[in-house]
Amino acid sequence: MKVLSLLKYLLPAILILALGNHSLQAQNTPSRPNVLVILVDDLGYGDLSSYGAKDLKSPHIDQLLSRGMKFSNFYANCPVCSPTRAALLTGRYQDMVGVPGVIRTHPQNSWGYLAPSAVTLADVFQKAGYHTGMVGKWHLGLESPNIPNERGFEFFQGFLGDMMDDYYHHRRHDVNYMRFNQRVVDPQGHASDLFTDWTCDFLKQQAGAEKPFFLYLAYNAPHTPIQPPEDWLQKVKQREPDIEPKRAKLVALIEHLDAGIGQVIQTLDQTGLSENTLVVFSSDNGGHLEAGAYNGNLRDGKQSMYEGGLKVPTGVVWKGHIKPNTETDFMAMTMDLFPTVCEAAGVKVPEGLESVSILPTLEGKTQAPLRKHWFFRRREGGNRYGGKTIEAVISGDWKLLQNSPFAPLELYNLKADPLETRDLAEKNRKKFNELSTLLRAEIQRYGTVPWQKPLK
Repeated sequence: MKVLSLLKYLLPAILILALGNHSLQAQNTPSRPNVLVILVDDLGYGDLSSYGAKDLKSPHIDQLLSRGMKFSNFYANCPVCSPTRAALLTGRYQDMVGVPGVIRTHPQNSWGYLAPSAVTLADVFQKAGYHTGMVGKWHLGLESPNIPNERGFEFFQGFLGDMMDDYYHHRRHDVNYMRFNQRVVDPQGHASDLFTDWTCDFLKQQAGAEKPFFLYLAYNAPHTPIQPPEDWLQKVKQREPDIEPKRAKLVALIEHLDAGIGQVIQTLDQTGLSENTLVVFSSDNGGHLEAGAYNGNLRDGKQSMYEGGLKVPTGVVWKGHIKPNTETDFMAMTMDLFPTVCEAAGVKVPEGLESVSILPTLEGKTQAPLRKHWFFRRREGGNRYGGKTIEAVISGDWKLLQNSPFAPLELYNLKADPLETRDLAEKNRKKFNELSTLLRAEIQRYGTVPWQKPLK
């Protein structure tokens, strides 16, 4: 009994020492930082409380962003999923790696094929001696050779497909795309909870490891179907009695996602890994208005070349390198994260990328604009698009866009008209012709890269 009594008092101290040892081990790892890239799916520009949402609580993501630099002028490469993911993982315009549109189960409705020559972030980090892992939604290929374990990720636990038809059953068109590395698995639970748990397990395993890690965490929330756990939905309804039912479901799904990200950050803190881990947070495109998303006062949303489809909440955290509670209106886009994390980690950046590192901005230094012209493009099928493309180019204060392949090009001055309400295409033909010439040349450049699966 005396031994049991003694253990009762000693156990907390033992646990504290063990946790401290984890922290010490993490701090004693090589000076190269770990890298954690968190990408969420269809999160609207205004769908975090730190970005202006009034009916939504996102304390954990807000706290994460407060630890570093928050961007107010960050653009996704594309207003839909696969192309932005391709740009993130290759540091290139998505068309230059064969992914102009969404990759799907059925070939007749699939609009991309990740080029065999494309070099991924996982490739370069693995070559540099990092342990590379991915948890969550892949969406860049459903079969060999375009699966995570064959594109640089030593570890993969997640979903290969474009979306889940049900957050609990994890199927798409009745096909199970859930994988543990290359093995088909059928786990139980809400997808967001699974991805959170798998990430926390990965981080705990990495605490004290000799090699630093690169981890890509891609949640499928808050993509449709808008399916929050019931208790989260009831909590939102009780707190916001006047909220519309559709909006309530999306808010609950985002708040549930926020809690999961909070668990991930808590794990980083408890293991001591946050002392030397660079964390990126972003969304693949703007919020889906039909699902109840809020994109601030920006025009339109997901699938659109207007600002609401392209601007996304984004932040980067790196203790001791990025000043906490800082904000910037410096313009950057998804593909620029590739050379940024490489430069921070001392990893050699492949040649020929269109992306530019934003590390100087993150470190509080003055940085010239990353590029003179910014291009956005997306290919899609169905009657609305017909297999054709929509595109945009931003040059200085001016933006030229075609939001439907069957509609005229539109011209806006974003400085004078950030809500894109006054089309100046007819009034300023000089600027219209200048930007349309640039856009045509870029489209010709993209035409050099195939986006369909090679014929055998």
